[in-house]
Amino acid sequence: MAKALILAAGQGTRVRPLTKDVPKPMIPILGKPVMEYLIEHLARYGIKEIMVNVAYMHHKIEEYFGDGHRWGVEIGYSYEGAFEHGEIVPRPCGSAGGLRRIQDNSGFFDETTLVICGDAIVDLDINAALHEHKSKGALASVVALEVPLQEVVNYGIVVTDSNGRIRSFQEKPKPEEAKSTLASTGIYIFEPAVAYMIPEKRVFDIGSELFPMLVEREVPFYAQKRFFNWIDIGRVTDFWAVLQRVLSGEVAQMDMPGKEIRPGIWVGLNTSIDWENVRIEGPVYIGSSVKIEPGSAVIGPSWIGHGSHLRRGARVERSVLFEYTRIGEGMKFKEMVVSPSYCVDRAGHTIYVGDDTSTLRWGDARA
Repeated sequence: MAKALILAAGQGTRVRPLTKDVPKPMIPILGKPVMEYLIEHLARYGIKEIMVNVAYMHHKIEEYFGDGHRWGVEIGYSYEGAFEHGEIVPRPCGSAGGLRRIQDNSGFFDETTLVICGDAIVDLDINAALHEHKSKGALASVVALEVPLQEVVNYGIVVTDSNGRIRSFQEKPKPEEAKSTLASTGIYIFEPAVAYMIPEKRVFDIGSELFPMLVEREVPFYAQKRFFNWIDIGRVTDFWAVLQRVLSGEVAQMDMPGKEIRPGIWVGLNTSIDWENVRIEGPVYIGSSVKIEPGSAVIGPSWIGHGSHLRRGARVERSVLFEYTRIGEGMKFKEMVVSPSYCVDRAGHTIYVGDDTSTLRWGDARA
């Protein structure tokens, strides 16, 4: 069997403001943190020993996941930080540096290890990936996915020979300069020897530093071309698109919580909704203790987080409301992610509560 390392130390600056109050692996999809889907997936394939490297807002990850027994796995944490001016501050070691730090501490990576980013949802056939890695005699493998040529600019691109052996990488090339359309998915398989190739006690990155070194040393280093759902929340705009896909039922293993009271409309406990005088078009999930006043409309795909409140005449269309969000009377929110303190449109433009330049009115339903 294999062990796993989930990379969860990053700051998530590209998905702000979603990471204003939570670390990136804790961003909720259908009310569950992204990283929970990953842990469930690893457990499904019998991967029971999982290390997580953490830094920013690490308490939130550790408090939620604990020792992992709820998922039938064992979870350990490796905190990356420094003591500065009398305070402990997060200081990530880089994706490879974090792996080396764990190895120096305990020799944890003593068998084949799956390394995976904590901010993506995948339904990869892990057994097939491990089998291909071993049958090729690989020291390291990158799980890759074909992407359309016009999208290569968003990814690290893998260039291989005819046997799938990796020869070079291109970081976010322009379409006309791309030597391949194989994108690295941030899922890697390493043998223990790889951990000892990473320099000790320094910040070191897997993609930009370790991989070029493996190519240079001509070790058995392969790309695997796989077909699977890989949903990466790299930018705020991705989060909106992901939720639209999930709510539309396009992603396997994403079960809607609550009861389906009408086709495509799921509802949690203790809701107050005047069904005769509201317009709700699925797919829509309405969380527990949500209040929807007469004259309001919710048009799917939409997710209304628990404790939220739509005032009379409010309209929420193809949007996500985080828990305890109140939408003002007569306000219309279309294609947005809304929290009690900010809202982001699908293009990534953010407005904060109290911004006088905006006509939108919303706030905290607990107030």
